[in-house]
Amino acid sequence: MDDFAAGIDGNRIPPTDRLTGQSWSLRRSDEERTELRFRSADQVQWTRGTASGADWCQAIEVSPDVFFLDQTFADRPHVSEVTVVHLPTARTVTIESTIATEPTPGVPQVSQRFLAGVVDPGDGRVPSGAVPGATRDLVGWRALYRYSPHHLYEHLYLSSERYCWQCLVGEQRGHGDVDLATTWKLADDFYVFTFREFLIPVAATWLYDLAAMRSTGKFFGIGKGGAVRNAPGGAHITSLGRVQYPQDEQPI
Repeated sequence: MDDFAAGIDGNRIPPTDRLTGQSWSLRRSDEERTELRFRSADQVQWTRGTASGADWCQAIEVSPDVFFLDQTFADRPHVSEVTVVHLPTARTVTIESTIATEPTPGVPQVSQRFLAGVVDPGDGRVPSGAVPGATRDLVGWRALYRYSPHHLYEHLYLSSERYCWQCLVGEQRGHGDVDLATTWKLADDFYVFTFREFLIPVAATWLYDLAAMRSTGKFFGIGKGGAVRNAPGGAHITSLGRVQYPQDEQPI
């Protein structure tokens, strides 16, 4: 993970401190309620049920009032959470990534679960629009992702469960694979895309803004010496076109 992740945040949108001093109330589909109080650009105080803490966070304002919020936890270093927040509709998606203690053959070592939710940023707004959920909207799409002058990857979205990648420029040039993937639609033009690799212990979580053709995200996994890595990334997207399948012969 350390080799390919170095410098892969060259085209990432910078973090924002706009949330400092704000408080958010999140309610997820599992009925868990989380209170977030942003103390600074990189620290959030949180309460969920009887648990609470103050931990690292980073917020990226991907588009006006659309946020990619990344959190790690000092007492649970093998767990991270990303919450993507669409304030105009008050809708959210939380992606929890967990690194297993030991690898299992044929199974990605980093697992992920997904929870739709709503956010109240303190103004009592009412959620609107469709509830976020899994989508097939990307199936058949092919695109380039330029993370930096030294990182260029191609993605082909094969089905609702798999995608294919290859490296055109970078440490992994000539490498490629087919990995497990999940896509959720947050709102019009905004998609959550995640993947879980088999060969190395890493999973990635991205928020695509297809109006601006930008991706914002991070890699979470194990680096050299067994250390947990939470590596930022971001790319400019170039569409290469889309495959159209016959109506009665669609991928899963």
